[in-house]
Amino acid sequence: MALSRRYPNRLRSLFIAAATTAVLASPVRAASCGDGAAGFQAWLEEFKQEAAAQGVSRSVLQSALGGVEYDSKIISRDRSQGIFKRSFGNFSARLLTPSRIAKGGALLRQHAELLQRIERQYGVPGPVIVAIWGLETNFGAANGNLPIFRSVATLAYDCRRSENFKQELMAALMIVQRGYMRASAMRGDWAGEIGQTQLMPTSYLKYAVDFDGDGSADLIHDTADALASTANFLRAKGWRPGAGWDEGEPNFQALLEWNQATVYAKTLAAFADILAGRRQQ
Repeated sequence: MALSRRYPNRLRSLFIAAATTAVLASPVRAASCGDGAAGFQAWLEEFKQEAAAQGVSRSVLQSALGGVEYDSKIISRDRSQGIFKRSFGNFSARLLTPSRIAKGGALLRQHAELLQRIERQYGVPGPVIVAIWGLETNFGAANGNLPIFRSVATLAYDCRRSENFKQELMAALMIVQRGYMRASAMRGDWAGEIGQTQLMPTSYLKYAVDFDGDGSADLIHDTADALASTANFLRAKGWRPGAGWDEGEPNFQALLEWNQATVYAKTLAAFADILAGRRQQ
């Protein structure tokens, strides 16, 4: 969610250094998972010790995890994702509304110069990036405002996807440790997604870029950074410039790397087709 590339002088990346890669690659061995609030605080204390052993400072641990509690509402959200079981027709009709399509077209025109620069750098066309932007957060209008550390710590303790979210929790700590974001600013959607296109913490560390050259990769408030980071993710996942993105075409696999639900990837491709004039509404 390959890092050595040439960038213009004005583009400053926030790719992690080799040391961070090593940290993320290291196993995160905390106490066993659980299926409820009981045992969460003991698990969290052990996780803090392991994070400290991997270089996370005491001040970061306190600012990020001090007072964090198990959130049963996050577990309920994780268990109720039935929308992905809908048919493509039903799913796409729900998301590809006339208003969303119209707004996407307007933003495609408004940010034409920015999107052209992003495509020159990463090879990903504007319609694809705008489609992701629209489906993920309604073009930055709904980034999410939940405390990321509470959400990710809860999911890391939960047995369903514990190992995956332990890595996300460690990555979230490293974002703060390296000064990319303050712990208090780490707010997003219920599974820990960050910013206007919803990158997970591990992907933030790997693919976030400071595209406008202001000294930080701000995926929450800075549209240029958010959209360029999205394109950077897709390129790293095998995006082929100039190739198609519909199911059966070369770049559909890169869309599945963005979201593994086929119905979502197909809806994303359809939205991009509409914005590119390749498909009727």
